[in-house]
Amino acid sequence: MSRLVVVSNRIADPRKTAAGGLAVALADVLNATGGLWFGWSGKIVDSDADDVHFQQAGRVKLATIDLSQVDHDAFYLGYSNGVLWPVFHYRLDLADFDAGYINGYRRVNQLFARKLLPLLRDDDIIWVHDYHLIPLAAELRALGCRQRIGFFLHIPLPPPLMLAAIPGHDWLIRALFAYDLVGFQSQADLSHFAGYVETEAHAQPVEEGRWRAFGRTVQAGAFPIGIDVEEFTELSNAREAVEMYERMKEEYSRRKLLVGVDRLDYSKGLPQRLRAFRELLAKYPETRGSATLIQIASPSRENVSAYNDILHELESLCGSINGNFGELDWMPVRYMHRTVARARLPGLFRASRVALVTPLRDGMNLVAKEFLVAQNPEDPGVLVLSRFAGAAEQLREALLVNPYDSESTAAAIQLALQMPVEERRSRHHALMETIRRYDVHWWCDSFLAALGQARAEEKGPNWLRL
Repeated sequence: MSRLVVVSNRIADPRKTAAGGLAVALADVLNATGGLWFGWSGKIVDSDADDVHFQQAGRVKLATIDLSQVDHDAFYLGYSNGVLWPVFHYRLDLADFDAGYINGYRRVNQLFARKLLPLLRDDDIIWVHDYHLIPLAAELRALGCRQRIGFFLHIPLPPPLMLAAIPGHDWLIRALFAYDLVGFQSQADLSHFAGYVETEAHAQPVEEGRWRAFGRTVQAGAFPIGIDVEEFTELSNAREAVEMYERMKEEYSRRKLLVGVDRLDYSKGLPQRLRAFRELLAKYPETRGSATLIQIASPSRENVSAYNDILHELESLCGSINGNFGELDWMPVRYMHRTVARARLPGLFRASRVALVTPLRDGMNLVAKEFLVAQNPEDPGVLVLSRFAGAAEQLREALLVNPYDSESTAAAIQLALQMPVEERRSRHHALMETIRRYDVHWWCDSFLAALGQARAEEKGPNWLRL
């Protein structure tokens, strides 16, 4: 069996399921092959990075490198999160195109390639993750790497014209042709890729899911990521989750809880969500004194001005809603700008009648799936889901909304609050069938199977040098 080599910006110990979905998904195959996981250590050092640090995690070897402050600022804060993140989430207005970060982004990907190459075996299968490392395969190929390499984009891919707004966009997408397989979260993302490569790169469709350009053929497909249903079910039945559920049911015995759990990010649509909740209270008086929204917004990239702007807007909206609608014995919004332990979330989800998952754009959004798994199937809550989340392609039985439309979103929330139990059960049953069928293990297995079957081509060392 070929060894799996996973490359991502940050790594996780696959023995610790709390590390998240990626670690859970990859743990089995990494342990089976005695795999290698390579990435940034999370440390910033004074001088240029040099040494590779190793740690053994069961049969899996974790290999990390440090970054200098200059490289971190240009690669991570600059190009990855100052250009690619906003553009890929349709926010051209927030992208910093003029700062010259692209050289640092290229430089760190070259550093990753140089440090990873000596660690590779001839029959390794390499799986690269996310927008930080789009050009990594091209840099590896330029150094002579012949192994099969796959890439998975965890965030959305924007439409062709929006993608073309990025200076150097042609180089960026050309780099994807160094991979044998490119995976996306949704069919919409795949269609955007096809539209770009055919119109901007003049790629020729070879057959379904394969395009040829730059003297290379690449295969691409949609592989929507799921969650580990069994693991999250166990978490839902654990002591901390049960205690949270009982506490919430007791404290809010006279209320209907709505819940939102997000990172503080402009892609999550949090101000729009609060405006929709305000519209709900204004338009449907019966919800006053009855509906309570618990909104958790975990801190994220707070050194970026756009995030501080959202933080202040959220605080203002919450204060306004509570001031205008609140009573002595009822606070409409409970807003928490901090991280809540993952072990407690299933209990909060189970106690909630409605989950609001309303991003303006999202690659997938696993909170939507975790909420559904945590429900009591005999008396389940209702998922109100943005049509702009990648999960909307799969979770058709949720109440799909346009988060930009506060009035229609408020109407959907009211429908969710009043939905009879029979309909809630029917929707939940259908949604759970999808979540179980396309769980995180299906995602991992289907991608690696497709990568194993992808037609490898001869890649000369200079084929993609620009």
